[in-house]
Amino acid sequence: MLGFVSLFMDMSSEMAHAVLPIFLTVTLGTSVATVGFIDGIAEAVAQVMKLASGSLSDALRSRKWLAVLGYGLSALAKPLFPIAASVDGVLAARIVDRVGKGIRGSPRDAMVADMTPPEQRGAAYGLRQALDTVGAVVGPLLAILALGLWQWDVRSVLWLACLPSVVAVLVLVFAVAEPERRVSGPARDMVRTGWTQLGKGFWLVLALAALVAAARLSEAFLVLKAQAVAMPLALVPAVMIVMSAVYAASSYPAGVIADATGQRGLFGGALAALFAAHGLLALGNGVAAVIAGSALWGLHMGLSQGLLSKMVADTAPVALRGRCFGLYYFASGAATLAAATVAGVLWDRSGPALAFGFGAVLTTGALALLLSQRRAA
Repeated sequence: MLGFVSLFMDMSSEMAHAVLPIFLTVTLGTSVATVGFIDGIAEAVAQVMKLASGSLSDALRSRKWLAVLGYGLSALAKPLFPIAASVDGVLAARIVDRVGKGIRGSPRDAMVADMTPPEQRGAAYGLRQALDTVGAVVGPLLAILALGLWQWDVRSVLWLACLPSVVAVLVLVFAVAEPERRVSGPARDMVRTGWTQLGKGFWLVLALAALVAAARLSEAFLVLKAQAVAMPLALVPAVMIVMSAVYAASSYPAGVIADATGQRGLFGGALAALFAAHGLLALGNGVAAVIAGSALWGLHMGLSQGLLSKMVADTAPVALRGRCFGLYYFASGAATLAAATVAGVLWDRSGPALAFGFGAVLTTGALALLLSQRRAA
């Protein structure tokens, strides 16, 4: 049931996000720099919220109702998109939506562990992620069909995106039974200090994670590039479908390979895929280049995201693991905000080639940092 909650909410979010750059630039007439800033600040807000939500769910008697709060905020934010008459309205809706995402993520994942035997947790998390990814593919596909059916009426697509979010909240409230837990003590009794216990290895991983998040810019730039090469408007969300499908197909095999052979070589491959994606998107002027670049982008995500989480867990002290993941999410969100804003300005001034070239330079820096860590090891 938690997997279906993820499926419906991700379907809603990705349906909206697939057309939101079009809504901002075509309907509201804003600049690409503003699109990048909105996307970056919204994701940064979500990561900041993750700093507190996991610890709070440990202190509270119920994780479920904290997750309900998060999913409910995201559902309430969805109607704010189609009624927005200005960029400020879209920014407010995105922030509320991402606050909800930040609140719900950690309690939801903790609930999976609470209700699953240790020997089945890998399968449980895999099932939840698989259903989440189905939503990420179905959402943009529905956006394409709706754009064609309603003659590119973007506001109508944004209204349609509200429905799955309501279903997600209803499933969580009425179909998910949370196991009873004993609360060990108030939140103030948790670890308050311990920064000195975070070793050099963790800080190097954190720096690498931030640089990779910056190099990836924002997925909104894939949609904007599709517009720039005159892809039919109704087909623009296809770039998100391709990216999500490759991401889903590569994530689990990447984890298996990393466990068997080590993670650094595979992470180098992830950065190579991102560099190639930036190259295609910077220099390509046709639909085929955009689709291929989106596929490589998804391959990078599949090869890197699970590995980064594993690297954080491997270098974090057990007693401070939650704090370390909070720092990881915060650093990644801040880097995304900064890089997406810069890339948007570069796009407005000189076009997509310079924006994706900027991403390629950051990717090269991330590869250099990875190689330096290998030499240090």
